Amino acid sequence: MKKVFIGFVIFIVVLLAAAALAPYLFKDKIKQVLDKQIAKNVKAKVLYQTDKVNISLFRDFPNLALSIDDLTIIGQDSFQRDTLAILPNFSMGLDVMSVIAGDKLKVRSVKLQDPRLKLKVLKSGRANWDIFITDTTQVEAPADTVNQFKMAIKGWEINNGTLVYEDLSIPFRTEAFHVNHTGSGDFEQNVFDMKSRTTADGFTFNYAGLDYLDSTLLDADITLAMDLNQSKYTFKENSIKINEFGLGFNGSLQMLGEDINMDLTFKSADNDFKSILSVVPGIFTEKFKNIKTEGKVAFNGYVKGTLNDTSLPGFGTDLKVTNALFKYPDLPQAATNINLDMNVDNKDGVINNTNVLIRKMHLDLGKNPVDAKASIQGLEPMKVDGNVKANIDLAEMTKVFPIADMTLRGLLFVDAVAKGTYSKTQMPVVNAKMNLTNGFVKAKQFPAPIQNLNMISTITNTTGNTDDTKIFIERFNMLLDGEPLEGRVAVQNIAKPAFDARVKGILDLTKMTKIFPLEGTTLSGRINADVTAKGKMTDIDAGKYDNITSSGNMQVTNLNYKSTDLPQGMKITTANTIFNNEKIQVNNLKGFVGKSDVQLDGSVSNYMGYLFGKNQPLRGNFTMSSSRFDVNEWMVDELNGEPVPPEAQGGVIPVPENMDVVLNTSANQVIYDNLNLSNLKGTITLRDQVAKLDRVAFNALGGSFVTTGSYNTKNLQHPAFTFGLNIQNLDFKSAYTAFNTIKALAPIAQFLDGKFSTKFNFNGELGPDMMPVYKTLTGKGLIEVVKAVVQNNVIVNRISEVTNFKELQNFSIENKGFSAEIVGGNLVVKPFDFTVRDIKTTVSGTNGMDGSLTYAVALDVPTGKVGNALNARLASLTGVKDIKGTERVTMNLNVGGTVTNPKVALSAASAKNQAKQVVQSIVQNKVDVAKQRLEQEKQKAEDSLRAEVNRKRLEAEAKAKAEIAKRTQQAEQKIKQQASEKLNNLFNKRKASADTTKRNK
Repeated sequence: MKKVFIGFVIFIVVLLAAAALAPYLFKDKIKQVLDKQIAKNVKAKVLYQTDKVNISLFRDFPNLALSIDDLTIIGQDSFQRDTLAILPNFSMGLDVMSVIAGDKLKVRSVKLQDPRLKLKVLKSGRANWDIFITDTTQVEAPADTVNQFKMAIKGWEINNGTLVYEDLSIPFRTEAFHVNHTGSGDFEQNVFDMKSRTTADGFTFNYAGLDYLDSTLLDADITLAMDLNQSKYTFKENSIKINEFGLGFNGSLQMLGEDINMDLTFKSADNDFKSILSVVPGIFTEKFKNIKTEGKVAFNGYVKGTLNDTSLPGFGTDLKVTNALFKYPDLPQAATNINLDMNVDNKDGVINNTNVLIRKMHLDLGKNPVDAKASIQGLEPMKVDGNVKANIDLAEMTKVFPIADMTLRGLLFVDAVAKGTYSKTQMPVVNAKMNLTNGFVKAKQFPAPIQNLNMISTITNTTGNTDDTKIFIERFNMLLDGEPLEGRVAVQNIAKPAFDARVKGILDLTKMTKIFPLEGTTLSGRINADVTAKGKMTDIDAGKYDNITSSGNMQVTNLNYKSTDLPQGMKITTANTIFNNEKIQVNNLKGFVGKSDVQLDGSVSNYMGYLFGKNQPLRGNFTMSSSRFDVNEWMVDELNGEPVPPEAQGGVIPVPENMDVVLNTSANQVIYDNLNLSNLKGTITLRDQVAKLDRVAFNALGGSFVTTGSYNTKNLQHPAFTFGLNIQNLDFKSAYTAFNTIKALAPIAQFLDGKFSTKFNFNGELGPDMMPVYKTLTGKGLIEVVKAVVQNNVIVNRISEVTNFKELQNFSIENKGFSAEIVGGNLVVKPFDFTVRDIKTTVSGTNGMDGSLTYAVALDVPTGKVGNALNARLASLTGVKDIKGTERVTMNLNVGGTVTNPKVALSAASAKNQAKQVVQSIVQNKVDVAKQRLEQEKQKAEDSLRAEVNRKRLEAEAKAKAEIAKRTQQAEQKIKQQASEKLNNLFNKRKASADTTKRNK
């Protein structure tokens, strides 16, 4: 007995040890299976960390518990910025024996804690949850490649989940928060019952932008009879509640291939009116339980047919409300005599064949009756026969229905009748009136009430033709804090409207935006306007703007505007505009853009063609001045003191199309990058996607500048620019510090003290950073050294070391001019002479984009200055045996390396003065090669531009042909219609004549 007990104890110890060690023994194996299955089956980013994969045999005994913390699934391609799932804690219960056997992993249970799921379908029908890879190369997978997971699941659980489903192709959106869901069922069996319970807060159901359910409660308890052999699922006991409205389902779903065959009926769980009232948006609040209700409701419907990618099942609902009322306990009046008899039916699932019948709708809001009837057959085209009539005292309405923190008064009258067909070409016969008298609106968030609100409006159509539709707002007027606003609008023909409108009054934007908030925008100020417009859209489309009458004036005071797109903001302190159909005149506009003050006068013409026509330019001529303009405020370099992410940084800034604007500018001070410009004057022209600078002059860095140039974005792949500079008395070191181009092309400027002047023209392309692409630069010009002091320069110091001429270490150059050229981004300095004491010096060469130097320096010196160490070398190079017998000798030096690390070597010598010829020949070959390479790049750019122009031409031709074909077809149809009408009239006349003859007999 003792041995048996000892053996049992040993067995228990071994079993516990195995249970403790099992997670560590199988953790790597399960991790490998996970990674392998993810890579093989999932086309999405699945992010998780190995140390957050945990395995335990005790947590879900007798199952092996696998949990993964902080699991995230992100889509790819169109969904690469969408997070499909965030799972803070995901756990599964795995069958221990399946793990040990290693053939298939059986999943017994699944649990999700605080999951956030976002399911999305694009307009194209692509779904972000379609992340599983299908193997289309094999009809049936071999036995050894069958999926290593098996759903032997018996229970699952979701705690505190968030679910968002959005289908842009419908469009449809639903959201559910604090979702708790449990389910159970034996999926190892083919026939079993699956039970589930779901609750959610804040359940929202939106279709086509309209909330049908908003922030409602959901409670669903469902049992489905599962037949996996036939893929058939039948509703058994079930109860679904939305707020207090309960539904029950009967019937089944069967999934056959891509089809879902549906045969379902549903019915309200009770007939108390209060239950269906709970789902009306805005009704179900904390006070809902105290609302008094009476009346009965009946709601039922069906869904029957096949659901797949191309078809929908048929559906229908019936809703009847009989003798109902509701009354809030703290309001004096009730909504009574609520009666509704409504049916929606669609037999075949074709949405266009949906019929809606409202046999009766009536309610009394206090003493105010509302009545409506409607019959709608089909959706496109839609046959309509209906009417609505209401005469409501808004003050009485608020005694029935609570509107928090708002006071309403006024009489609202609605009387509308419509009968006929509504389509793209037809309108029902309509006679509708809507009048508001002595309206008053005051709300807690409003700065002042809206008073004396009156509107008289009608919509009529007596023939059923869209051309004869008339919308007439005969009068509209109101007072906002004592300031009047009034107007009238008349529109005829919806398809090709003719309009006649006038608006007059004062608009206080501060108060209006508190009434109608603009998200992400701050807007304030006052506009006093008197504007009229009359004409036809057909004339606007045809460019016949002379047929349009528009006139008026507008005074703007203290207008402030700031938005997410314009965080710097703008302010118009004062401005006056006068306009007609030809132009808009802007007078005395004063204000700020960001922190910069501006004053503006000018005019805009052809604004109608620009707004309503196609490819018509907006023409303008303005004069703008500023005392201080800060350009840095508008440069996208930093955001809130932090670097802007690469995707947010701007690329090439295009010059707007269809602009013909001249801007004459003057500014006392302009801050640009690290430059402070003063006395800026000039003209900027925007025309045909090209911005031009015309003699823009300013002072900076102690010098004076005059610039001309252009910026061309016709080809955005290769935006081009030209730039002409006339600079007087600019400091070398200041120029090096301020201008990146000087740093790249003339880095020697950093070592020079003094000033220079230049007239230089260059051109090239700009990169995405709006900086020159140096390899495309070409240009020519003259540089005049006013004075340059050369001392402690590493280049001349190196020359001094090679030649032993100490005077070359410190010298100055004054009033010396030379020519220079930019070729392929390299600065080419043409040969120029200067003298340092008795040494005549000639220099020429190039600076490379990579900072390299290729210069030739010729020194014409008295022979007596040459030391003994060089005599033998010079005699060898010149071929003159007695070099001391010559009066002067020319030493040729090659300067290479870089500005900071130059390489100097003696290359040649001559007893004759051939300095210019020598230095010219050394650099010419380099210039020729660079020009050839630049010509090739230029040809590529021209070919690219030619291809882009040709592509746009072909697109324009195709659009023109399509438009001609469309108009031809319309003309043919119109001719046929006219001919048919004439024939009908002819035969009708003959028939009438024949009938008259018969009667006379």
